[in-house]
Amino acid sequence: MRRFLIPLLTALSLASCQTPDEALTTNSDPVAFNRKTAGAIAGDMASRLTEQIGPAGPTTIKMEKDTSEYAAALEAALKGWGYTVIVDGKAAKDQKPLELAWSVDNFDGQILARLTTPSIALGRAYTPTAAGATPASPLSIMQRN
Repeated sequence: MRRFLIPLLTALSLASCQTPDEALTTNSDPVAFNRKTAGAIAGDMASRLTEQIGPAGPTTIKMEKDTSEYAAALEAALKGWGYTVIVDGKAAKDQKPLELAWSVDNFDGQILARLTTPSIALGRAYTPTAAGATPASPLSIMQRN
């Protein structure tokens, strides 16, 4: 009985630590910052995403509908890079949009921003300034297979 119980408990404790990679989520708790800060962070993150996924071309990006300053700034920044952005969930039948999730959080006076697609995740910390925001960390890139 003991030989069976120890491996079972070990397996159960390790299984509870796993999370699915397929679920992309957006930020559920809005972080309050002004339009300049949202624009600066969204502009930088959109340009870094473009470096990773390539030029707009036929790429359509799908985002969840959100009314926050950051969501609006990110949508505008992506459109500025030439991407077609869908926020209402309605893609043409021949389109396979790239799903993009984002999050922003406050931590120790900095703003942590993250963009996630099924194949890549980007993250960076920013320090809010009077003119917007400046990067406070290097860009973190995680590629998924």
